[in-house]
Amino acid sequence: MSRQGQVKNRAPAPIQISAEQILREAADRQEKHVLPPTVKIHDAEEYQSHLRDRRKHFEDNIRYRREHIGNWVKYAKFEEENKEFERARSVFERSLEVDSRSPELYLRYAEFEMRNEFINHARNIFDRGVQLLPRVDFLWYKYVYMEEMVGDIPKCRAVFERWMKWMPDDNAYLAYARFETRCRQYDRAQTVMRQYVNAYPCARSFLRFAKWAEFENKDVPLARTVFEATLSDLEPEEAKQAWVFKQFSSFEERQGEYELARVIYKHAVKIFHLGGSTTLKKTEEEKEDISEYEQQKRDELYKSYIAFEKKHGDKEGIEDVILTRKRVEYNQRLQENPQDYDGWFEYAKLEEIHGDATSARDVYERAVANVPPTAAGDKIHWRRYIYLWIYYALYEELSMKDLARASQVYQTCLSIIPHQQFSFAKIWIYAAKLYVRRQDLQSARKLLGKAIGLCGKEKIFIEYINLELSLGEVDRCRQLYTNYLKAMPHNCKAWSNYADLEKSVGETDRCRAIYELAISQEALDMPEMLWKGYIDFEVEEGEATHARKLYERLLERTGHVKVWISYAQFEGSPIGNGVEVGRSIFEKASDQLKGEGTPEDRVLLLDAWRVFEKAKGDSTSVAAVEAKMPRRVKRKRMRTDDTSGAELGWEEYFDYHFPDDDGAAGSNIKILEMAAKWKQKQAQKQDNDDSSDDSDSDAE
Repeated sequence: MSRQGQVKNRAPAPIQISAEQILREAADRQEKHVLPPTVKIHDAEEYQSHLRDRRKHFEDNIRYRREHIGNWVKYAKFEEENKEFERARSVFERSLEVDSRSPELYLRYAEFEMRNEFINHARNIFDRGVQLLPRVDFLWYKYVYMEEMVGDIPKCRAVFERWMKWMPDDNAYLAYARFETRCRQYDRAQTVMRQYVNAYPCARSFLRFAKWAEFENKDVPLARTVFEATLSDLEPEEAKQAWVFKQFSSFEERQGEYELARVIYKHAVKIFHLGGSTTLKKTEEEKEDISEYEQQKRDELYKSYIAFEKKHGDKEGIEDVILTRKRVEYNQRLQENPQDYDGWFEYAKLEEIHGDATSARDVYERAVANVPPTAAGDKIHWRRYIYLWIYYALYEELSMKDLARASQVYQTCLSIIPHQQFSFAKIWIYAAKLYVRRQDLQSARKLLGKAIGLCGKEKIFIEYINLELSLGEVDRCRQLYTNYLKAMPHNCKAWSNYADLEKSVGETDRCRAIYELAISQEALDMPEMLWKGYIDFEVEEGEATHARKLYERLLERTGHVKVWISYAQFEGSPIGNGVEVGRSIFEKASDQLKGEGTPEDRVLLLDAWRVFEKAKGDSTSVAAVEAKMPRRVKRKRMRTDDTSGAELGWEEYFDYHFPDDDGAAGSNIKILEMAAKWKQKQAQKQDNDDSSDDSDSDAE
């Protein structure tokens, strides 16, 4: 029956203990280390007694842990230090009875014999070890190292031959070949390496043989022969590996045989389809047969080929290699995602710069054939797709100087766009401008007229009007503005531009009529721009009465502080009725804003009034305005949530107190001012008392 889990109390303990405190307590409670007593031996009897005690200690340890190799090794080392070699051998032999297949014991036993120059004993130990454990390589390595150090070359060679019968790993054969090389027996060393490649017929062994022949044996023809045998004698799955060709070509490059290296590289590129279009035709099964490691090596091989051509090839060869590789990368990328329009842009740019007209046009045709979906939410893909057509048309116009083909590109693009769902003004405009550059104004006008009917965007109206205006067709501009304003009667910018057009041609009445019609519209996006333009127009024409009436009409619609300021400044200007009228407008505005309860607007009005008086009035009028300036007061108020109405806490804000304000707010401000003055007097009195006390203490 399973025990029911109990909930642990995960609350923090009342007394918290830090890691530093734990370490301090551990250091304080640590017992002092007691060193063993120093034993001083004065005669042989004491020495023998010491040996007996130590041997008893080691024997006890061995009885407790008989299988622990360290105890046996320490015991034998103790006997060795006391020159008791027979006893040390006895200890090692006893340990081998416990674990006869421990290579570590054989190694320590043989090292003991070697340290004390008992070479024959060491040979016997190594013979026993390698006979019992022939697959333990470090015993063989130590054995041949000892024989070579004592200078017994035939015995060392005999040990190597015994070892080779067990077919050890690659490093053993290389150690044997390097031993023969140190003995200057190059034929024997070559025989050993041939024995190695016969034992392990694989690309790894052949390449290590070639590397040994090149760097250690200094036999370049032998190394080349081994490389050639690697490609001809081995099985295809072993020989056709990218790193084999890479090492072969690097070898020829190191020897200065650049043509041979180029032939090897080209052969590898051909059989592995590196940088060629056939890579795209591989089936999925062929792709799965190539491991990730092999693909990485093939990429490194091709990079080495590029680096080789950069160092030792001509300019055309280098560019051809790089361009071929880039084309393959772009084809693979675009085959995986045909609607990767950034990839099409880069690919087309590559062909424009380094390819011919046919290849560039082919890339553009392939790119524009990938039409994005026409759903309403996929317009973002169309925005990138449209620029393919634009770049295609610009290439035909600027690079190929074929304006007719460029115009045909634009027309094809316009036929593909689903204008019932969305359209693009830039395509219509670019196509119309191309007709203008071809000096075909009739076609340009027809295209822009069609664009207004199908697209109807503001940008098309603006470009069409600019075109007719540059041609001096004012009547056409008026007709376009009429259609423009019928489509967008709320667009204040269009009304202003239309009025500016009439003003530029000297049609004052038409301009005034347009402004009147504009401000009479019910919905406008920026009405302040229209009113300002209308008033500025009347001021420029010198019609102060009309401008004054406009200000009055505007103030009937809105009592914004900026309108009041502008109206007062207008009256104070040379075209107005004078400073007194301007001052009266400021006073009227101040009274109205005071009633509306907008302190920020009142402050803005008083600032403008003060500037006005400094420029137009005298010191008395300036002082009168400054007397009306408010004082800024810091206050607190409760913040509440807009949705739930819950209180969120107090916040500080700045309020303005105007001298001419009456009522409860004014009386509260006066009380606060009196309290501040009383507090200041009390602080001053306290300072005087402290100073008098200090003077009395100094007199005493």
